Amino acid sequence: MLQIKDIRKEYITGDLKQTALDGVSLNFRDSEFVAVLGPSGSGKTTLLNIIGGLDRYDSGDLIINGISTKKYKDRNWDSYRNHTIGFVFQSYNLIPHQSVLSNVELALTISGISRSERKKRAKEALEKVGLGDQIHKRPNQMSGGQMQRVAIARALVNDPDILLADEPTGALDSDTSIQVMDMLAEVAKDRLVIMVTHNPELAEKYATRIVRLRDGKITDDSAPFEVDSKEEKAPVHKSMGKSSMSRLTSLGLSFNNLRTKKGRTFLTSFAGSIGIIGIALILSLSNGVNKYIEDIQRETMSSYPISIDAQTIDYSSIMSISDEGNDKDVDHKMDGVYPDVSDLERRAAYTMSITENNLTAFKKYLDDKDSEIHKYVGENGIVYYYDTKFSVFTYDENGMFVNADGSTLENTAASPFGGMSTNSPISEFTGGDNDFTQLIAGKDDEQVGSAITDNYDVVYGRFPESYNELVLVLDSNNEVSSKSLYQLGILPTSDYRDIMERIDAGEELAVEPKKLDYEEICSKEYRLIPQCDMYVRKDNGYYEDISRDNTRLEGMFDDGIEMKIVGVIKPNGKSKIELIHKSVGYTKALTEYLIDYTNSSEVVIAQKDNKDFNVISGLSFNAEDDAAKIRDAKIYISNMNTSDKARLFTAMLQYMDGGMMPQETQSGNKPADIPEMSELSDMSETEMAEAMDGLLDGPYDELLLSVYDMYISSGDYDETLSALGVVSLDAPSSIDIYADSFESKDRIADCISDYNSKASEEDQITYTDYVGLIMSSVTTIVNVITYVLVAFVAVSLIVSSIMIGIITYISVLERTKEIGILRAIGASKKNISQVFNAETFIIGLFAGLIGIGITLLLLIPCNAVIHRVAETTDVNASLPVFSALVLIMLSILLTLIGGFIPSKKAAKKDPVTALRTE
Repeated sequence: MLQIKDIRKEYITGDLKQTALDGVSLNFRDSEFVAVLGPSGSGKTTLLNIIGGLDRYDSGDLIINGISTKKYKDRNWDSYRNHTIGFVFQSYNLIPHQSVLSNVELALTISGISRSERKKRAKEALEKVGLGDQIHKRPNQMSGGQMQRVAIARALVNDPDILLADEPTGALDSDTSIQVMDMLAEVAKDRLVIMVTHNPELAEKYATRIVRLRDGKITDDSAPFEVDSKEEKAPVHKSMGKSSMSRLTSLGLSFNNLRTKKGRTFLTSFAGSIGIIGIALILSLSNGVNKYIEDIQRETMSSYPISIDAQTIDYSSIMSISDEGNDKDVDHKMDGVYPDVSDLERRAAYTMSITENNLTAFKKYLDDKDSEIHKYVGENGIVYYYDTKFSVFTYDENGMFVNADGSTLENTAASPFGGMSTNSPISEFTGGDNDFTQLIAGKDDEQVGSAITDNYDVVYGRFPESYNELVLVLDSNNEVSSKSLYQLGILPTSDYRDIMERIDAGEELAVEPKKLDYEEICSKEYRLIPQCDMYVRKDNGYYEDISRDNTRLEGMFDDGIEMKIVGVIKPNGKSKIELIHKSVGYTKALTEYLIDYTNSSEVVIAQKDNKDFNVISGLSFNAEDDAAKIRDAKIYISNMNTSDKARLFTAMLQYMDGGMMPQETQSGNKPADIPEMSELSDMSETEMAEAMDGLLDGPYDELLLSVYDMYISSGDYDETLSALGVVSLDAPSSIDIYADSFESKDRIADCISDYNSKASEEDQITYTDYVGLIMSSVTTIVNVITYVLVAFVAVSLIVSSIMIGIITYISVLERTKEIGILRAIGASKKNISQVFNAETFIIGLFAGLIGIGITLLLLIPCNAVIHRVAETTDVNASLPVFSALVLIMLSILLTLIGGFIPSKKAAKKDPVTALRTE
């Protein structure tokens, strides 16, 4: 039962006050057909809107089935309209872009009915009004009578208690009007139907009750319904159910609306995509440039890692002093000649900048996986290098025994100075330089890192995997230095010597290029002899260094470690920097093998068991005084053979003339019994050996002391172990820390500074950041470019947001009537906002997709222009997938922001006013 108690409603416009309803009270039966008649302005439509919950009364109460609506809020009225009221309007008020079935389903959708159930009920409602075969038509494809029947089906589909009809036949012809009235009369048999009409004939014919209004008051009621106040219960406040529109429904409504305006939707989306296109192109170009910079950085950092040596020179401090010298403040007058001491300061700085790094302590820090530095280490990781000592031997095609360090190419005589320091000047002409280098390893025990595998192609065989496998390194032209090929015994030694003789003779050199087969090179046999195995035990228990005795070394060939070239590689052009600087590469597995092998060798074990004297020379590590040194020198020299004495004597004379010996023995001060260098050519080995013996018997203590210090001194215990090739895994000779970018390199430098701040003074690390010195301004330039691009992007975003806001507002104006329809069937203000947010979402999605699609097409000619202008194909503008997704999301977000205010404005529209909008 519907009760209206003393309802009043006034409309105030400025100073004008108009009374629409003035104390109207009515009781309605649960099932009757009530016709409300009255002239225009009598208040009948206002009464209908108040009953339907579209308009609010000022005072009084509207009670439905004992439930008072006096305290209702917006959400309660929304539920009331959705579950209790059905509307039939004069102008049908169907949503034109929805199908007939969708129009009828809409009320059920807002009620939260499942998809299958609402389709079933909507079809049944349409069949009842005789439109079961036209469910897929659009409203504009139907006649007026058919549209009104659709409106009736929509009004009844939710099985409301009350059906409100506002001039339902006002736009229909007589025949159709009769059909509609017959249908309403049938409906009124089981529910309350209230109809507002100007046609008294229809009212008289079909209505069971006629109520007349004038000036907001009831003037006549043909069948009033009185309620016994004694039996009437006090009304209660209660909601009449829930109503909510799903997001999918909102999307469907908006999508169908946009689909009916395909041209405008596309143009709107395209306009919105312009900003996205601009941003995407900027990001694509930025991405291409950044990738190019990252590649350059990675290449640079691959060749210039942060290198920390056991002994290093701080070039940064030297350069800072040089810079100060170039732009120094002069604190003297310009009245005479003043000495410039900057050269002395630089020399002092150079001397002071030579420091020793405790790499053992630093390695402990690096080995700690929790150290912060690991966050910034690049894909090549941290590489430790050790001063492992070894020699590699082979035979050339003529059967000549070859030392791969090149010493056998010159046919240099063996050195007599076993255990001699490699820092001795004599080693410059008695020794060679091997052509072997350790390849950059990877992470997790990967023998060959990605820095090598990414930048070098295998042209034959494979990369080495174990300790006894090697790889030959070609240049980009498939060439290797001819000197290296001779040193490795791949080309015959005799040919090299012949070429050198011809060059020395001044003959014109014309060498025919020779092709070498990969298979032939990889089948060559090599033997590696560790440094420790070059010390052979003598009968007296001491050890003899045979590292320069090729005859004895050749005898050890078969017992050496078999090495094999398993592959040939060449740079693939990806890196512009040479990563491998020698011709043969081996893995870190060989380094680890040699360290273990050396530590377990006989001579090393013997030396570790005898820490007071040198097991090679038999001399004590620390001679007590000069007399002991002279005595040891005489003993050592007297035990040499004739050839060794002759070579030592020759070397001594060279150093006397070069100022390396004591003053009294230098050129011009030498005693008469010591010949000049020019006389050596006339002396035999025996004569030179006798002259050496004569020095032992003469008053040449200073000379013997120099000989002891230069050639004989056993050094200390640690130096001797180092000479034997002993290396500790805890004490690398150098450490390379790789980064993939300048920013990471800077963070690594910060971590080292942090380490130094916590370490003791002797454990602090000194190194030179070569890349930082060379490329210090690159990061600044990149950042400036980034800031400029961000500024451009910000402008595009603002323009896009404003444009979307305007477009959404236009859509709100166009869909005002649809807003009224949705509110009439129970949609809330939130639902209305949701509908327009869905529309902006769809436009934003389309704009983003169009923008990304057009950008991808534009990148084709853009890259062609970039390649032509930059004269390189290394820079390629490309839009990352993640960036594309972010831009689409950004487009959606911007349209939602732009449409926020218009959607809120749409939600606040008065439903009555919205329904009257054409």
